[in-house]
Amino acid sequence: MDRINRINPLIEALRSSSRRVNKVFVQEEKGHARIGEVVREARARRVPVVFVPSRRLDQVAPGHQGVMAELSPKGYASVEDILGRSRDPFVVILDGIEDPQNLGAIVRSAEGAGANGLILPERRSAGLTETVDTVSAGALEHLPVARVPNLVRAMEELKDKGLWLVGAEGSAEEPWHAFDYTGPVGVVLGSEGRGLRPLVRKTCDKVLAIPLAGQVGSLNVAAAAAVFFFEVARQRREAGPG
Repeated sequence: MDRINRINPLIEALRSSSRRVNKVFVQEEKGHARIGEVVREARARRVPVVFVPSRRLDQVAPGHQGVMAELSPKGYASVEDILGRSRDPFVVILDGIEDPQNLGAIVRSAEGAGANGLILPERRSAGLTETVDTVSAGALEHLPVARVPNLVRAMEELKDKGLWLVGAEGSAEEPWHAFDYTGPVGVVLGSEGRGLRPLVRKTCDKVLAIPLAGQVGSLNVAAAAAVFFFEVARQRREAGPG
C-alpha cells in the first residue's frame, strides 16, 4: 500500500487519480491552512475522510503535514501506451536509477518538459514508491511509467518503431544540444554511480554530454536529466506544431 503524507501531492492525486486513493486521514488538531482543501477535494470525489489525533499520524507517517492518504499502487503502463500519446513521442529511458529521490526529481522534470512517458528496467531500479511520488510533487500522477524485463531489447524495439535514442554521458565529445529532438526521441540516462552500461551506450544512436565550467566533474543525474529534457522542450516549442 502506497501512502502520501504531503499536501500538494495528495491534492494532485485526488484531482487526477482519485480512484487510487482509498482513504484520507486528517489530524483533528488545527494545522496547515490547506488541510481544508484536502478534505473538500476528498469529499467531492467520495473518498472517505477519517479524522484522527496528530500523534497517530506521527506514528504511521513521520514528517506529515496533517494528512495521510492510503493509495493503491500506481499501475504501470505499457510501452505501447506511452508511444500512443504522441505522433512524435518523447520518451525517457532510465538505466538503473536506484535512488528514489533522483527518480522522483526526474519524473517531475520529465513531466514538466512534456515527456510522454518513462521506461524503467524491472531490476536495478527504484520502484514507484511514496518517496518518488512525494519528490515528483504530483507529476507521477500525469506521467505513464512502463517497466521492461530487458532494457536493451526495449531500446531496440523503440528504434524499430522510429525513435532516435540519445544517451547522456559526461565523457561524450558533443554537447547535449547537438541533436534534433523534434522527431520521435528517447533520452537515455545512466545510474548514479556507473552511468550508462556499455551495451546500453552502444545501443544509443548518439551520446552527448553537458560540458562543465567549474571544478566539479559531473552533475547529479537528476540535474543532467533536466538539462536534456528542457532542450527537447525548447526545440519542440520553437519548431511549433506539425
